[in-house]
Amino acid sequence: MDIEQFKASLEEKGITLTDKQLDQFQTYFETLVEWNEKMNLTAITEKHEVYLKHFYDSIAASFYFDFTKPFHLCDVGAGAGFPSIPLKIVYPHIGVTIVDSLNKRISFLNHLATVLKLDNVHFVHDRAETFGVNPSYREAFDVVTARAVARMSVLSELCLPLAKVGGTFIAMKAAHAQDELGTGQKAITTLGGKVEKVFTFTLPLEESERNILIIKKEKQTPKKYPRKPGTPGKSPIE
Repeated sequence: MDIEQFKASLEEKGITLTDKQLDQFQTYFETLVEWNEKMNLTAITEKHEVYLKHFYDSIAASFYFDFTKPFHLCDVGAGAGFPSIPLKIVYPHIGVTIVDSLNKRISFLNHLATVLKLDNVHFVHDRAETFGVNPSYREAFDVVTARAVARMSVLSELCLPLAKVGGTFIAMKAAHAQDELGTGQKAITTLGGKVEKVFTFTLPLEESERNILIIKKEKQTPKKYPRKPGTPGKSPIE
């Protein structure tokens, strides 16, 4: 996906990028590739692939959920900033907090926010499990996102404790999302969530399957969740 295809594909979805936003994506790409030589941020470094599989794919969350209103989003395990930083470029009025367990990725994100001139962004070096029991962050966010971090039974325990009651957890998945939902249903319910919608689409050009799961936070998460670091992965709620 070249820049013109990127711009045109988003216009088809009702999103018109300004020159400033296009410059920000160009700077994002250049910064990502430059830092990727020093640390492992992504296996995808070809420009047309970054624009399709990272930038467009991240923005796709806004095709199925309204990002035009101001709200505070928490992105769990965002790595090099996906999906929240592309979403922040397109929707500058949203607040973004990223939690990531690797400090070098946080260093990259701090640098990125400076060169992109982003405001109202916060980066926290922590495990999602300890972040989720911190009173400053627990049930504090309108929207929680995660993209390709873990299977749903594990991911729900990392993300749902952060969403406000009435808030939304958006899980971004590749193929087989329905299978994951089957095994993850108990965890979602236990943690106070309810699956509202599942959207399946294909990425333009390469036609690979993507799924966006919209999960409403209906009830408070029981105090015992999230459990201590590593436990959700070793013994998920299933």
